[in-house]
Amino acid sequence: VAKDVNIFFDELEGVNSPSKDDDSLLHHGNLTSTSDDASRLEVVGEEVPDKNKANGLYFRDGKCRIDYILVYRKSNPQTEKREVFERNIRAEGLQMEKESSLTNSDIIFVKLHAPWEVLGKYAELMNVRMPFRRKIFYLHRRYKFMNRIEKQISRFRGWLPRKPMKLDKETLPDLEENDCYTAPFSQQRIHHFIIHNKDTFFNNATRSRIVHHILQRVKYEEGKNKIGLNRLLSNGSYEAAFPLHEGSYRSKNSIRTHGAENHRHLLYECWASWGVWYKYQPLDLVRRYFGEKIGLYFAWLGWYTGMLFPAAFIGLFVFLYGVTTLNHCQVSKEVCQATDIIMCPICDKYCPFMRLSDSCVYAKVTHLFDNGATVFFAVFMAVWATVFLEFWKRRRAVIAYDWDLIDWEEEEEEIRPQFEAKYSKKERMNPISGKPEPYQAFADKCSRLIVSASGIFFMICVVIAAVFGIVIYRVVTVSTFAAFKWALIRNNSQVATTGTAVCINFCIIMLLNVLYEKVALFLTNLEQPRTESEWENSFTLKMFLFQFVNLNSSTFYIAFFLGRFTGHPGAYLRLINRWRLEECHPSGCLIDLCMQMGIIMVLKQTWNNFMELGYPLIQNWWTRRKLRQEYGTQRKTRFPQWEKDYNLQPMNAYGLFDEYLEMILQFGFTTIFVAAFPLAPLLALLNNIIEIRLDAYKFVTQWRRPLASRAKDIGIWYGILEGIGILSVITNAFVIAVTSDFIPRLVYAYKYGPCAGQGEAGQKCMVGYVNASLSVFLVSDFENRSEPTSNGSEFSGSPLKYCRYRDYRDPPHSPVPYGYTLQFWHVLAARLAFIIVFEHLVFCIKHLISYLIPDLPKDLRDRMRREKYLIQEMMYEAELERLQKERKERKKNGKSYHNEWP
Repeated sequence: VAKDVNIFFDELEGVNSPSKDDDSLLHHGNLTSTSDDASRLEVVGEEVPDKNKANGLYFRDGKCRIDYILVYRKSNPQTEKREVFERNIRAEGLQMEKESSLTNSDIIFVKLHAPWEVLGKYAELMNVRMPFRRKIFYLHRRYKFMNRIEKQISRFRGWLPRKPMKLDKETLPDLEENDCYTAPFSQQRIHHFIIHNKDTFFNNATRSRIVHHILQRVKYEEGKNKIGLNRLLSNGSYEAAFPLHEGSYRSKNSIRTHGAENHRHLLYECWASWGVWYKYQPLDLVRRYFGEKIGLYFAWLGWYTGMLFPAAFIGLFVFLYGVTTLNHCQVSKEVCQATDIIMCPICDKYCPFMRLSDSCVYAKVTHLFDNGATVFFAVFMAVWATVFLEFWKRRRAVIAYDWDLIDWEEEEEEIRPQFEAKYSKKERMNPISGKPEPYQAFADKCSRLIVSASGIFFMICVVIAAVFGIVIYRVVTVSTFAAFKWALIRNNSQVATTGTAVCINFCIIMLLNVLYEKVALFLTNLEQPRTESEWENSFTLKMFLFQFVNLNSSTFYIAFFLGRFTGHPGAYLRLINRWRLEECHPSGCLIDLCMQMGIIMVLKQTWNNFMELGYPLIQNWWTRRKLRQEYGTQRKTRFPQWEKDYNLQPMNAYGLFDEYLEMILQFGFTTIFVAAFPLAPLLALLNNIIEIRLDAYKFVTQWRRPLASRAKDIGIWYGILEGIGILSVITNAFVIAVTSDFIPRLVYAYKYGPCAGQGEAGQKCMVGYVNASLSVFLVSDFENRSEPTSNGSEFSGSPLKYCRYRDYRDPPHSPVPYGYTLQFWHVLAARLAFIIVFEHLVFCIKHLISYLIPDLPKDLRDRMRREKYLIQEMMYEAELERLQKERKERKKNGKSYHNEWP
């Protein structure tokens, strides 16, 4: 039996004695602090605190809190590197204790604890801001008129529920750092800071961040670049490294009667639970537990979700407006009543002639999305995207102020090990640090960027090839479905073609996403970025480009190319002189675009939510199942916290990349083609309400606790959002002008309809529009390979002589048969004019809004100035008080005193 010995190493022992990586220094699993066989220990004659010992968050003495966990296997051959690394860890002042796993004796847990002296030393080096004086809140000067308005508003609020969306303040802890002024920690001025208890002065997230900072700068081997925990994780010396969760997220007692057991339990009850889906997020608590970077993500996600409410409401209004005006729409009436208008077949041979009235349902559905309110909604969404980004700047500024990120600057990043290994022979002086560092020649950098850009272009061509395959599928299957034996599919061949094509396209999208991730990883590593942030930005940009093109390429094809270049009956354009290009439905192409967006958006969001939560749940369930089979159901509750956390899933290798990417792609769907699908903001809103709680549940219960890290903003994603906002203006202009029938109807109403020249465009002015938008074709002019098998005698009892098709062309007996009419050129000119006017108008509005909305709120600017003034006064008063106190003590002790100030 191994000796039951606590392992504590001070700095002297770490320097003078060699490390021992054997079983004699391990606490075996049957002696862990959570097992029934754990004996009562005494450390230096003191009784072990049973409460601390039982929760699995402390060393075996019950006093030293575990700040970080390292995991390795005894069978791993990298023993020497690990011994040197651990010896240097102890030399830095960290205390260490080892424990073997309950489930696998080969797995060893290394528990690390940072004493107060180490925390204070590195907190000062890292410029960790800590509270030193309570904030003084003051009221702004108000005018009497404003005071009266506020009183009336408060009376009205008295009739409403008491802020049901806000969390109960009694259940949230008093987060002291948010009510205090903070300053970079200094050991010389430690008397300025509010220290009630040294053990809790630095919270758990800060302690783990300090320990991680130390581990990243400890050597494991002699050599210039043999340093840091990340390299040991990459070469397999350690299997995992993570900070501990603060105990269990569940409790037998109610949080309302007994309070929260820990911050993890509080987050689960007030944030990750489905019962609080309508509540605001406790962002300060999220930031305290997970760090500023993750806190900013949830703050942005919450802000985006809140801003979707007006967009979803207006989109729903546009849809309901289409529903209420459906019976008054002259165009859909004419389509439904056009029983005498026979349309030409939409495919070769097998597609029959059809009455225009057969597309009555599709005409009505098209009106739900393509009505008079669509243009207004497109302008609104373009302005909404700008307002969302501008007000996020202001919201971010407030958060940065509250979280002490205003003056925070990122440390100079370390060079990536791969960059060092590649360019270690060439060095030049760093202009900031003045130290020599590896250098990448300009020619080498340019050549790598060219190769990477070529790879990106090639992958985009692969996407286009996949879209081309979908186009061929649509062309081939529309004839197949038209000859299908089932009447339901035969009569709706075009809808069946579109639906199956969208589903196949979705499967191709998901398969190509796996390939794109590997290609983006390869191309980013090929570029050899110098730092981790450069690597992350390059990888993010590539993955976004790949996934954006992959997700939207088919949508762009349907919106702008489907049915635009088909030719006309008797002279159809064909692929490889074989397949006739697909035509739009008689009621237009917008219904195909709506189906594409609706199916892709719903399937993509459903799949993402399953992969985000379902996959970790299944993996964690499988792990628990294996443990129950080996140790029974009673033993699982006695696992220590480090073993429970080790059995959870690690956070994604790319951090928050997947979470941001999913939301940014959704933002693109919500804005780029919103004119064709006004319900997109509503679907996005419903998804995001679920997404916030899914992500919260995943972070709190299914993932190991990520390392708390700081950030000032959402990074490169903000620039991508701005780019999507600009692209959305252009695409919506083309959707309204090209895809929808808004412009042709407008031209007809003002130029060719009953109200021509009167300046009116009501429904009475649209009489005769359907007939004017259809051209006449002589059936005998069909090509042999496209001539339908039926002669259309089922409609009138005799073979058809003429059929109609959607276009503006001259009749067959005109001097120039099937040439473009004057109305075609009028419609084309109106479309181009609308695109130019719409884009310039919306861009002017966007820039005006950007100019009028300041990035920093005025009250925040005043608070920052006042705080800066108060901090200077407080520091001066505290220093003056200290000097006066020292002067009195010297006088009291009778020591010589010189007449220095004060």
